[in-house]
Amino acid sequence: MFVWFFIGPKVVFGEDALDYLEQIEGSKALIVTDKVIREIGFVDQVMERLKRAGIESEVFDEVEPDPSDVTVMRIVERLRSYEPDLIVGLGGGSSMDAAKTAWVLYENPDKQIVDINPFTPIKVNQKARIITIPTTSGTGAEATWAAVVTDTREHRKMILAARELVPLWAIVDPKLAARMPPKITAATAMDALTHSVESYINPWKNDFSDAFAMRAIQYIFKYLPRAYENGEDMEARSKMANAATMAGISFGNSNVGIAHGIAHALGAVFGFPHGLVCGIVLPYVIEYNIPISAEYLAELAELIGIKGQDEKRTAKAFADRIRELMRKVDIPLSLKESGVKEKDFREKLERLINLTIQDASSTLNPRMYNKEELEKLYKYIYYGKDVDF
Repeated sequence: MFVWFFIGPKVVFGEDALDYLEQIEGSKALIVTDKVIREIGFVDQVMERLKRAGIESEVFDEVEPDPSDVTVMRIVERLRSYEPDLIVGLGGGSSMDAAKTAWVLYENPDKQIVDINPFTPIKVNQKARIITIPTTSGTGAEATWAAVVTDTREHRKMILAARELVPLWAIVDPKLAARMPPKITAATAMDALTHSVESYINPWKNDFSDAFAMRAIQYIFKYLPRAYENGEDMEARSKMANAATMAGISFGNSNVGIAHGIAHALGAVFGFPHGLVCGIVLPYVIEYNIPISAEYLAELAELIGIKGQDEKRTAKAFADRIRELMRKVDIPLSLKESGVKEKDFREKLERLINLTIQDASSTLNPRMYNKEELEKLYKYIYYGKDVDF
């Protein structure tokens, strides 16, 4: 008999969910974030609410996009000197991933970053509890047992995974995400959409992860254009914030696939924002997986009103509908359209392929691939050609 289980944080959601911080118990908190989030004023809002709860706080605001192992260890040093009993990861996926990773190392001083995996025993909640507060609607890092940290020596992204990485609380307040400009609104949403699609077709899919993925996909197609056109549309912002967290819970209880493996490689080599490149890659990966996953992809297509003559055509129509959505929110449809020079692409293609093969996200793609197919897929993504193999 096969037994599965479903995990997630306690999710506090809705407008003014941030006020829940006033009910938290503790004595000292370290807020992990970046300088932009601090300049916007979100850090002050968090500190004010913690103060009302009788909790003093300090701030580490030096998390960079795609946080490095060096930055994570600096946070660990700060935790060891300050000794908080509460850690707050505030911002996008980078800040939350850095906070989660540093939290585990703070709790386990005998461990290294590479020890954060499903097979190494880890203890948490002995020294501190962690709260994640997303300010974007995309990564789902507030709800997952994964984190992405850049290895500065090998210049690659490490995909860390351990069930202990799941935060105790996720506070999802759409008023924070309402400050996102349209460009970031679109890019982060494509990350959430990729999480949902890859979770739904993943070999580890299950009834519970499917439910979250399906609703997230419906919300993204319905509300992303509205959130993109009018950032003050709070209904759209609320639904997008919830969709991102639901997508995170979904893939956190299933998995992702080669779209993420390719996106991580492109981010490491060309510096692409993760959500943006997920969007560029997703339709091609859907088409690539049709021979294996047509049934599931057709089910997703029907969720958004697409009906076809057969599963494969319906699945292809789903990929095309995603491209239509991307056009509405100004996401490029190919690497060439995004500005990558052909010479640079060809020179770095071998490294891209190798990084993708090494990426843990790629291992559970529904359709198995070899190096030759991966090279061909990359070329289709670059030139914007529908996948026909």
